[in-house]
This record gives sequence, structure tokens and C-alpha cells, in this order.
Amino acid sequence: MERAIEFYEDLLGQKVTEKNDIYSVFDINGFRYGLFANKKMNEAKKWGNNCLPSLEVSNIDLVMKKLEELNCKIVFALTIIGKNQVLEFIDSEGNCIEITCPLY
Repeated sequence: MERAIEFYEDLLGQKVTEKNDIYSVFDINGFRYGLFANKKMNEAKKWGNNCLPSLEVSNIDLVMKKLEELNCKIVFALTIIGKNQVLEFIDSEGNCIEITCPLY
């Protein structure tokens, strides 16, 4: 959990709001982004057709720089889809996260 918290504090530029060994939360403008330690609870993690967390940003260049600093693997290269720039990366815990940035 500590590694995930440190990763997201650096990525989001803010401190964790609620913190414990099982479940920690970031408050992102009123949205709760939770981190859950499924291994500590002995809960199996299923892979398949799961939901993909998606974060919207206003400056894709800053995010790309931050992802490079954090040595994040980009698994879906920056692509224009509709009216957004979209990419996917792997976080510190091996989760795939999507970033979207509206085209202005």
C-alpha cells in the first residue's frame, strides 16, 4: 500500500486523504479514488473484461513528463479519439490506467 500511495501522491501532486493498510483514498475534486490491498484481504484478483480507471487532465504534456519521471510503461500510445487525447499506462502496482485530455 505504501508504494501505491507514494506513486499516486507523486502522480496526482497531492497527499492521500484517508490512509490505512487495506484501503486508502485520494479526494480528487470531490471524487474518491480508492486504493485497495486485495492481497492483504486474501481476495482473488480477476483479470478480464474489467473497468479501466480513467483520469481527465488539462495538460497532456505535463502528464507525459510525470509518467516518464515515474518510469511508467505506456501500453496504449497517445492517440486522438474523438475530441480527446488518450493514453494508457501501468501504475506502480501493475494496474492499467487511462489518461484523457480534451482537445482545445
